[in-house]
Amino acid sequence: MWLTLIFLIIGIVLGLLTDFRIPEIYENYLSIAVLAAFDTLIGGIRSHLEHKFDEKVFVTGFFANVSLAALLAFVGVQLGIDLYLAAVFAFGVRLFNNIALIRRHLLVKLENNTRQKKSKI
Repeated sequence: MWLTLIFLIIGIVLGLLTDFRIPEIYENYLSIAVLAAFDTLIGGIRSHLEHKFDEKVFVTGFFANVSLAALLAFVGVQLGIDLYLAAVFAFGVRLFNNIALIRRHLLVKLENNTRQKKSKI
């Protein structure tokens, strides 16, 4: 889990240090792809905490989510509607749900550790 966080921090730092610009025509695609990637990352952290993490599911889920989101954005642009908003909503709901479950898991773990320390005293 620490390796994931280290590479996330390295990626953020490298992103902030470079002056790379995305053309406006690709903004919708990039925003939805980043949201899909964050959804997969947070889902991977959740599954790791629940001891259900599987590398194959994580990697295939990452590429499937990003590809599906980009495809939705592309089809929406071709049809002239903001179809990418459906993906934003779906990934946003999943992202907040996974964050809430991670928070609950960590709170329960912290509470159990506190109880164990008190029982030893």
